[in-house]
Amino acid sequence: MTESSRNHAPVLEKMFQFLLWLIPAVEKFPRTQKFLLGDRTQTAALDVMEHLVEAAFSRDKLAMLNRANLQLEKLRCLFRLAFELKLMDMRRYEFATRALDEVGRMVGGWKKASHAEKTPSPV
Repeated sequence: MTESSRNHAPVLEKMFQFLLWLIPAVEKFPRTQKFLLGDRTQTAALDVMEHLVEAAFSRDKLAMLNRANLQLEKLRCLFRLAFELKLMDMRRYEFATRALDEVGRMVGGWKKASHAEKTPSPV
């Protein structure tokens, strides 16, 4: 792992902790939605984690971080849909949106740092 990647390991831990919360939360969805909306939500969250791990070990971090951002946006939409369909209460919805916003800010900071590393500084 590069020095930059090690500096951004907290986002990996934050996403990991979110997944630990998410997987049992989806189990509480009604059976009719557990295997559709629940599965999509878990898959999108796991995709975010995968992209973050790939970014930590990739030379082309920006591409992986952009993919992670796209999946985060999909997750936000899925959580809103789950909330609107009353598959989760306000407390869980607020927790999820706050956690996703924090991960998004961390990914944005990582993108900014990676972009700065790629761009040569003027001498």
